[in-house]
Amino acid sequence: MYRFSNTVIGFLNLFTLLASIPIIGGGLWMARSSTTCESFLQTPLLVVGFVVLIISLAGFIGACFNVAWALWVYLVVMLFLIGTLLALTLFGFVVTSHGGGVEVPGRAYREYHLENYSPWLRKRIKDPHYWMTIRSCILGSKTCGQILLWTPLDYLTKDMSPIQSGCCKPPTSCNYGASMMAQDADCYRWNNAPDVLCYECDSCKAGVLEDVRRDWHKLSVLNIVMILVLIGIYSIGCCAFQNTKRAETDYPYGENRMSKVRPRWDFY
Repeated sequence: MYRFSNTVIGFLNLFTLLASIPIIGGGLWMARSSTTCESFLQTPLLVVGFVVLIISLAGFIGACFNVAWALWVYLVVMLFLIGTLLALTLFGFVVTSHGGGVEVPGRAYREYHLENYSPWLRKRIKDPHYWMTIRSCILGSKTCGQILLWTPLDYLTKDMSPIQSGCCKPPTSCNYGASMMAQDADCYRWNNAPDVLCYECDSCKAGVLEDVRRDWHKLSVLNIVMILVLIGIYSIGCCAFQNTKRAETDYPYGENRMSKVRPRWDFY
């Protein structure tokens, strides 16, 4: 029974070793694709994939071949990974705690305002280089093309994604018949040209942040599950490390270390 934890760790790391291959492949595919707007996930996917590959290989070798130093490296990296995931989860909850859409009277969709989001997200999205990349992604995905044929009734009854609501139309409050009326600055940024629309509007940036906020909430839930699983695997790995260290000694677990059952003390 003392080898049970080694066997479990070996099988778990063989599974995670195989699972890291599609993670790395997904990151490489996203890096080559020009139509996805999830470019900010490319580097994390590749890093996570390679880290899982390395620690799984170290854990598999250490558990199956009784290599104590490999298991030690495995446990150290696993502890670092658990701490990193915990920190990222807490950070994600903090920066995505603000935001959300505002209901529009008489409409099924919501509208989004940039000032409702955390300062860190606003600073990130206002970076010109970053925004040009996101803007190109939205144009390439043809998100706005899906509502070009909508009728006025569709705008009253159908829902929109955050990006469609913020980037593909002017704010609902805009009144282009009253030129002297003070209006939202996005009303003047709007243009009917397909490659302009409201891509430079704050509402468009807010729509992108709303998508990021929703994705981060889903990712945070997944991170919590992963942390609990990793803590369980780490506990089993500690048992496997102790078994491996014991197997390297001259007296394996269960073997009597006394040379005599009843040593004699009467020397005379």
